[in-house]
Amino acid sequence: MATKLDKLLSFIDSDITLEKIFNRADKAINTFNLRTAQIDKWDQFSECVSSFSKHLDFHILNLQEKPDISASYYWPKGAHTLIKIYGINGEKVAFEMARTGNEGGLYRVLKAMAMRVAEDYAQNEIFAKISAYWRSLSVDEKFDASTEYIAKFSHLLPSELTEGSSARIRANFTNFLEKHPYLIQQIRRVGR
Repeated sequence: MATKLDKLLSFIDSDITLEKIFNRADKAINTFNLRTAQIDKWDQFSECVSSFSKHLDFHILNLQEKPDISASYYWPKGAHTLIKIYGINGEKVAFEMARTGNEGGLYRVLKAMAMRVAEDYAQNEIFAKISAYWRSLSVDEKFDASTEYIAKFSHLLPSELTEGSSARIRANFTNFLEKHPYLIQQIRRVGR
């Protein structure tokens, strides 16, 4: 019989949380109507980033119909994503890439945006599922869950984390749960 921990780990499995979201991001890139490979004007660039941010949300969130929201509404979100990727002046760096075609140009900017947004949504989904799970447990169940996790997965973790009573894992157990889908994804890639 599956334990509560088993159920959680199946809900946050990398095939569900990571692969599906990144596949949707790839679909968004492949279906975006990019009219040009290079953009010379800031207005065109901000319009492109805004439209792509809207398009990206539609695909990653797997919405049934596009939101009836102006694309310009998405500019702050797109600009914030560019800042996360390229630093404090991220939108300017991205514009220079789009304008000059250097470092992969506009396509590379949009691809980086898609992957970053997908990563953020995947992390949010994983965190929300873990938080709901963790809040549902008693103190004893929390201890038992960490013990169960250590018994099932300690062979995949560095020995310095599992030595003694695995205190570092127990003390930061929810952080280990958040990293679990990435650990499993890496192991699956090795097997491919």
